[in-house]
Amino acid sequence: MKLTVIGCGYLGATHAACMAELGHEVLGMDTDRDKILALGAGKAPFFERGLDDLLAKHTADGRLRFTASYAEVASFADLHFLGVGTPQRAGSDAYDLNDLFIAVRSLAPHLHRPAVVVGKSTVPVGTAPRLAAILREEAPAGEQTEVAWNPEFLRESYAVEDTLHPDRLVLGFTSEHTHAERVLRQCFGKIIEAGAPVITTSLATAELVKGSANAFLATKISFINAIAEVCEAAGADVHQLAEALGHDSRIGARGLRAGLGFGGGCLPKDLRGFMARAGELGTDQALGLLREVDAINLRRRERMVDLAREQLDGTVKGKRIAVWGAAFKPGTDDIRDSPALAVATHLHRLGADITVHDPKALDNARKAHPELDYADTAFDAAERADLLLHLTEWPEFTDISPVGLASHVSRTKVVDGRGALDPDRWRQAGWNFRSLGCC
Repeated sequence: MKLTVIGCGYLGATHAACMAELGHEVLGMDTDRDKILALGAGKAPFFERGLDDLLAKHTADGRLRFTASYAEVASFADLHFLGVGTPQRAGSDAYDLNDLFIAVRSLAPHLHRPAVVVGKSTVPVGTAPRLAAILREEAPAGEQTEVAWNPEFLRESYAVEDTLHPDRLVLGFTSEHTHAERVLRQCFGKIIEAGAPVITTSLATAELVKGSANAFLATKISFINAIAEVCEAAGADVHQLAEALGHDSRIGARGLRAGLGFGGGCLPKDLRGFMARAGELGTDQALGLLREVDAINLRRRERMVDLAREQLDGTVKGKRIAVWGAAFKPGTDDIRDSPALAVATHLHRLGADITVHDPKALDNARKAHPELDYADTAFDAAERADLLLHLTEWPEFTDISPVGLASHVSRTKVVDGRGALDPDRWRQAGWNFRSLGCC
């Protein structure tokens, strides 16, 4: 098939490359010409595991091209995916849909043939009908344009895998969706043949699925972090407790790792956007639970600052603190709403001398937080440190020998904010070891 992807950030660029991998001819479109030039050269302007390989492969074989022209998009294909970013609106918890509506209004005048426009962006429920109305009114094809919704469930650093091997495909349509469903089933034919479950539903349900999934995941993470607070007070070990809970098939182990909490460009934004839309719809009963989920998550960052103070005799002022981690999670260079950097900058404001190392996110961190110091290796970051904070669970950090590291620091004190370091190994090497959720 021929198809286009409008908006080539994390979501759009990954979707475009993976659709080419499935054998389709793909045209990616973005208004950022520097981004288009980079992608057209087979290189993503951000780090996503495995994406550069697909971009290089399919820009070379001609299956994947990029453009900044809406006219070219409409001429190239009649199936268009919307991957435009929907960030949090400034000064509000709600989504900013401005770029999404601009994209649809820019595409509409060029649609002279019947077309299927498929939303993948995360949006508040009720957005799809508004986009459909724009297309009916402003596209020359009018009623021959159809809107469908196919929410994404991508995890950064696993986005390629999640696109090519999803655990489910959700397809949302209007009541008259025969053509759109046929087109999307053909598009995702290889994925469906491989056994991915397909859930076909209404537009409203499809829009709600992504926000509901992220709200539930956020709730699960905040639940175990609330239990971590109880464990610290009771002298229990939240990691052992989570292991015991995880064996219950009704609960499961995924998402039950206690620690510094969630961040990034999706989960916090989607939780707050979901709350904002719930409030607009008058479903206030749901908001109390979700507000507390958000509050628990933010409280974990404060607890890490408190633990740092405790380890440094009540004050961090003038103390050297090494921070391992800048990305919001391992496997990405994304620092949006990074818990690690939130803790680092808070400690810096309290007068600590902070040095950060991250395997992938240093450049982004330097641009966003030039007030912090940075090191090219984990050992350099720890040089003469009074305290080491492990805040992003990169495998490189768990592999480091605490014995070898001890000679580089001023004091052998470490706080594990992710529950990923082996406490026995570090204590046997002579370190004073603390972890969130453990005494």
